[in-house]
Amino acid sequence: MDFFYSLIGVSSVIVLLIGAWRFLNWAWITPKKMEKRLRRQGLQGNSYRFLFGDTRDMGRMLEEAKSKPISLTDDIFPRFVPFINETMQHKGKNSFFWLGPRPAMVILDPEQVKEVFTKNFTYQKPRANPISKLLALGLASLDTEKWAKHRRLLNPAFHVEKLKACNSFHGLTM
Repeated sequence: MDFFYSLIGVSSVIVLLIGAWRFLNWAWITPKKMEKRLRRQGLQGNSYRFLFGDTRDMGRMLEEAKSKPISLTDDIFPRFVPFINETMQHKGKNSFFWLGPRPAMVILDPEQVKEVFTKNFTYQKPRANPISKLLALGLASLDTEKWAKHRRLLNPAFHVEKLKACNSFHGLTM
């Protein structure tokens, strides 16, 4: 009988150790490896903080931005996504931040954005939760065959002649 209890005890310890290792791997080791790879590729960002990443700073900055009044002529980007705005200002246009243990990248270099949108099936999008699928089902959130179909449909709208016609509306020059 004592052998049976000791066997159950040893099995429980082994199961707990495996679970602890998986949690540690998910919450610390994998994010630190990803951070090292992102930095090697030339991206800049905050160092990973255990389990929460940058979410606490995001919440604090969002509350701070909402507490300030805004006029009609103000830029709304810092108001709605203040953390991403500050990351871009301090870390550059190609940077990353942490949503818990997962990195999120900000890529604003036109050549890299073009590469992401033109390479079929190379850059996999993260799976979205069902509510966000209902609210925002755009080209950036689609994957595989649906992405290719919608890109073919949208491609004629982005020819140079049509974009030049939009410049007067947006106040841009080419």
